[in-house]
Order: sequence, then structure tokens, then C-alpha cells
Amino acid sequence: MADAKSSAANPLFLRDEELRQGIELLFYAYRDFTSDADVILREYDFGRAHHRVIHFVGRNPGITVAQLLAILRITKQSLSRVLGQLVSSEFIHQEKGRADRRQRLLYLTDNGVELERRLSQPQRERVARAYREAGAEAVAGYRQVLLGLIDELDRDGVLRATLRS
Repeated sequence: MADAKSSAANPLFLRDEELRQGIELLFYAYRDFTSDADVILREYDFGRAHHRVIHFVGRNPGITVAQLLAILRITKQSLSRVLGQLVSSEFIHQEKGRADRRQRLLYLTDNGVELERRLSQPQRERVARAYREAGAEAVAGYRQVLLGLIDELDRDGVLRATLRS
């Protein structure tokens, strides 16, 4: 018969204080993760919404406005303002859809590619450093925790989207 201690999950990490610490660490990590990009965004009078649009358009060239809205879960009005600024500043280029002319396909311009690189480079370095310090097993666990924070109905789609080359 299996020992009850070894078969039951260790509940210490589920105590309220540990959960609060985890949430607090997430807030601090997000603060520092975004800080380098925030400095660059201020040069253009852009905010984090601009960064997210640049990121997802860069990762998904030819993404439709509807697809971007679904990823970002923001209003059409909010996206319109941000996208309008990025288009007028020549960081994003829009094309009409080939099959459906009502669609707007979004692409980074050369300036957009450069801005995306500037924004993501310090973040990639920060994540790479943390991954090296934590080790492969911790990285795998971290990815599981992040996936667990995503709404269950969205996990498979997010996983597929993030695993593309």
C-alpha cells in the first residue's frame, strides 16, 4: 500500500501566504520584464498596447485585425487607435485580404521589425538569464505554471501559437 504522505500532493505551496507571494512575485516580474521596453516605447509616445500589437503582428505576419482582436481581447475602438498610430508612424503596413477584400492583413514594416527587435531584445536577454539560472527542469515547470494561468479553453490554441517556429 502506498504511503499517504508520498502519494498526496504537498499542500504547502497551496497555502494562502504562498499563493499571495506567487502573485506578488508575478507583479514584480512583470514590472521589471516590461521596464526596458517602456523606456523605448516612451521615445515614440507609445504604450504597452502598442508593444503587444507590434509583438503579435511580428510573430504572425499577415494576421487579420479580427485575429489580433481575439488574441488581445481589447475593443475594436482601442485597437483602432493604437493601430492607427502604428500605421501612420510607418511601423505597420496594412493590405487587403486576397480572398476577402474586407479583411485587413497586418505586417511590420522595416521600421516595425527594427522596433520589435529593440523592444524584445532586453526581454529575451532577461528571460534567457532567468532560464539559465533556474535550469531545464524549472523552466519546464514554469511553462506548465504559465499554461495553467491561461483560461483552459484557450490553452491548446495558445500552445500551438507559441510553439511555431
